Amino acid sequence: METAESTSSMKQQQQVLDGSNIMKLVGNEEVFSSFVDHKFQELDRDRDGQLSVKELQPAVADIGAALGLPAQGSSPDSDHIYSEVLNEFTHGKQEKVSKIEFREVLSDILLGMAAGLKRDPIVILRMDGEDLEEFINGPSYEPEMASIFSQIESLDGSMRDFIIKALDKLTVEQGMPPYSDSWVMSNIVEPAIQSCAIDEHGKPVSQETFLVEFKKIADCVAQRLKEQPVIVAHSENTFDGSGIKRLLSNKFELDKTMTAALENVPKDRNGKLSKDYLRVALDAVAASAGLPPIGAVVQMDVVVSEAFKMVNADDGKLVKEDEFKKLLTEILGSIMLQLEGNPIAISSNSVVHEPLAAPSSTLLQPSS
Repeated sequence: METAESTSSMKQQQQVLDGSNIMKLVGNEEVFSSFVDHKFQELDRDRDGQLSVKELQPAVADIGAALGLPAQGSSPDSDHIYSEVLNEFTHGKQEKVSKIEFREVLSDILLGMAAGLKRDPIVILRMDGEDLEEFINGPSYEPEMASIFSQIESLDGSMRDFIIKALDKLTVEQGMPPYSDSWVMSNIVEPAIQSCAIDEHGKPVSQETFLVEFKKIADCVAQRLKEQPVIVAHSENTFDGSGIKRLLSNKFELDKTMTAALENVPKDRNGKLSKDYLRVALDAVAASAGLPPIGAVVQMDVVVSEAFKMVNADDGKLVKEDEFKKLLTEILGSIMLQLEGNPIAISSNSVVHEPLAAPSSTLLQPSS
């Protein structure tokens, strides 16, 4: 897995999203009321003073995007999270939601987001080619690119093929925006390669000629970035089980969290709950346990699935509430032990295609 250096060493213009602005928004009664009024009016298309399930969909989609989930409909694992967000507003029953209910749920969700950002801030970087220039002209260029060359040396291709593979391995810390992004490829990489002729030198490609040709292309990429800077959202998260440990060691907080998680879990006439809802309940306690939403991090989903297997949680049987809570606690304990033994570190970089001052989110953009 790619490991990232501290973003403090980067020279790009930075903006840190740590949840403080959200806390200020929700904490200011007058400003938050105005914010809610504005958003409610935007969503209330039929102007009946209530929000239907259909009218709530844009808000649900925006919340999912803000949580880092894939688009609704693209993943069964994340789709149930969208359903849960909708259920938070409708309580799983109502067809209409009042402004007061909308405000209460929105406040809870935003405070949850703020807590997550405080724990794992997102750094917004403006990449303008300066760091890439510094890298290719600095002392670390040759050893780091020689290391990359050794990883792709077995490639039976042209110099162009080697350069493209190597560009894919450069990191944000070295000044290269995410190569996998289609906009970066079509607007930065491809024009740079076209404008700087590659001397193929014949086959096989040697390390010496590769270092010379790659530096030439990387310099052209840096010049393109000067003309068209790229905005990148960079985040680093380490899931090591410490959040679960804190929760499990505080009985009062654990009971409170469990009770809140079970509020929207349906019971049969005998008060029993289906094990099928354990994942829904786990998702509800995720933020309190320092875990990502199910479906957001593939490596974490593997850990969760293993924990469910260990307690036989997927048999769909009905159990009493105490047994349900016991199973949920055992699942948390299993996840904690797995993460303590093998922490999961995630470094993600995504290109922000919209200007920062005018985000596309209908729900989360500032009121005008």
